Amino acid sequence: MTFSTHRRGWLRAGLASAGALVLAACDRITNSSRGVAVLQSAEGLTRRAQRLVIDRKALAREFTPADISGDFRPNGSIDPQDPDYLALKAKAFADYRLVVDGLVERPLSLSLADLRGMPARTQITRHDCVEGWSSIGKWTGARLGPLLDRAGLKPTARYIVFHCGDTLEQTLDGSGQYYESIDLIDAYHPQTILAYAMNDQPLPVAHGAPLRLRVERQLGYKHAKYVMRIEAVDDYRHLGRGNGGFWEDRGYEWYAGI
Repeated sequence: MTFSTHRRGWLRAGLASAGALVLAACDRITNSSRGVAVLQSAEGLTRRAQRLVIDRKALAREFTPADISGDFRPNGSIDPQDPDYLALKAKAFADYRLVVDGLVERPLSLSLADLRGMPARTQITRHDCVEGWSSIGKWTGARLGPLLDRAGLKPTARYIVFHCGDTLEQTLDGSGQYYESIDLIDAYHPQTILAYAMNDQPLPVAHGAPLRLRVERQLGYKHAKYVMRIEAVDDYRHLGRGNGGFWEDRGYEWYAGI
């Protein structure tokens, strides 16, 4: 084991413990402005500390085919009932188009065939859920970095937002539609892909068909499923409840690095 690997393991264990403590306390402190400020401060420290000691392009551990989990547990939405999604599903996603817009020079509308023709990556990685379980799966998909280069990010773009096809919670303010966001460091990481296949088969609905994000150095709730639109933005505070993601709007940390 190299010093770098040992350091990453130590950091992962420490941050996981800290994250568990934060999540356990969320329901007690997120209703107070002081509690929210404390969580945001801790999250910023976690992100800066991890980025300081880990190479921005360091790879998450990859495994062998023999390590693939026989039963990879699906989580969150597993069968969206949104009308637009159901219409796509009824035609086996033949009409699916991924929209790429926002702060880009060349907005895109891509079919699954288009995505399969883009620079791709296959990786066998471990999915770590904030609930405490892990599974290993094989993912194949278009690399996000080259896709963003094709769209041409404008200089003011700072974050990439993933708008999804599932409503996880009915809300009066419309914030129940799933969304997620990452910064450009994670967007351009070589293991960040838009997966259209899992374990050498088309991506199952329960795991996010037709397209899901794999951002391998972050916890599972950042791996948005049912991705319909990718938007480049300079800030995410105008989206949802302003915290950068569905679960972040409900008390989870925006940066969930492992």
